[in-house]
Amino acid sequence: MKRSVILLFVIAFAINSKAQIASDENASYNRNKPEREEWLRDLGFGMFIHWSIDSQLGIVISHSMVGASEDYTNRFIKDLPGTFEPDEFDAYKIAVQAKLAGMKYIVFTAKHHSGFCMWDTKTTDFKITNTPYKKDILKEYVEGVRKAGLAVGLYYSPEDFKFLYDNNITVRRVGLDLSDKIMAKYHDFIRRQTNELFSRYGKIDVLFIDGKPVEPCKDEAWRLQPDLVITRGAVETPEQKIMGDIRDVLWESCITMGTQWQYKPTNDELKSGTKLIEMLIETRAKGGNLLLNIGLDPYGKIPDPESRNLTELAAWCFINQEAVQAVRPWIISHEDNIWFTASKDRKTVYAIITGIYDWTRGDRKDFILRSVKATENTKISVLGQNSLVVEYNPGINPECRFRQTEKGLEISVVRAQRIYNNSKWPNPVTVKIENVVPNL
Repeated sequence: MKRSVILLFVIAFAINSKAQIASDENASYNRNKPEREEWLRDLGFGMFIHWSIDSQLGIVISHSMVGASEDYTNRFIKDLPGTFEPDEFDAYKIAVQAKLAGMKYIVFTAKHHSGFCMWDTKTTDFKITNTPYKKDILKEYVEGVRKAGLAVGLYYSPEDFKFLYDNNITVRRVGLDLSDKIMAKYHDFIRRQTNELFSRYGKIDVLFIDGKPVEPCKDEAWRLQPDLVITRGAVETPEQKIMGDIRDVLWESCITMGTQWQYKPTNDELKSGTKLIEMLIETRAKGGNLLLNIGLDPYGKIPDPESRNLTELAAWCFINQEAVQAVRPWIISHEDNIWFTASKDRKTVYAIITGIYDWTRGDRKDFILRSVKATENTKISVLGQNSLVVEYNPGINPECRFRQTEKGLEISVVRAQRIYNNSKWPNPVTVKIENVVPNL
């Protein structure tokens, strides 16, 4: 029975590996270079930044304009820019914090659906340089992220509520019926904005297109920068969820820390640091990238609760980064509460043990892995520790052990490293198992 079940997993894995994933509403064609998609898959973990002038109100980004009164819309467009002065924005510091948290790329909101542009565009006066801040904040973002050594990504919305407003069209996202003349004007507007984004700021690595019409943006972006990887608009990008099964191609889940994409100082429920770590593990085990969203406050800083979560991610990724970077899925994603990733040649498996929220330093625990089979060259270790010493406990032997049995690979490990002073660690522990084969 076990053999049949695992063979079914392997068959499903192979089918998904070759699948052409384009089920997103906006994914019509894909000209990403395969080697560039593999490059992004290696990065694995990114920061998503949603930010615009309505962060001053702590409300949903842009969408409040749909169904809004004329008075509200007028004040949104005419008044909000006049008080937006994010003079504490420091792109380099944000990028360094993202880097410490294990993130390898950042995707920043160049323009959301409202139409407010975070760069000095010539296409509209609804832009950052017409605020008290005056400077081109997108330029600062690109320079800061590059300085930190991370890949540069942009979020861009072809949908533009200010464009609709200027053309006396009711603001909406669905049921929009534009004349051929207006649509041609709209396409030209999108192309000109995309041209600015991909001709002024040097190499851009990633583009996330959110909305329609998507084709003018894709065409212009790929024309100017052929090495660009477009995620939403070309590959599958599930929102606020993770795939249900393994997909051995590029896909990217975008998920918020709380319940809202933009800054929400009240009435929010943030996920715990442990929950975010477990989401990263699940995403990587299923072959995807995690794009974790934060919303900057009106002054340009990461709010304190989100910042603390990033620090917890930093602690875990500093220890376990090998298990989530430049990895691929194993033959199955998990066995009970143990999730798997693997090296590209799938000779090394990372068994990431979740769900043990009070694993005390010095405690030994035993597990059976049914999908992993040892060879004569197999060896195991716990990421982050040498498994030779438990501080202040010379009587404890933290050696890692394993043996192959009919039930599977039995492993026995001690959590030996001192991470917190109370000797307990609520976050997953990773066992690295080298020179193994699938247990079929």
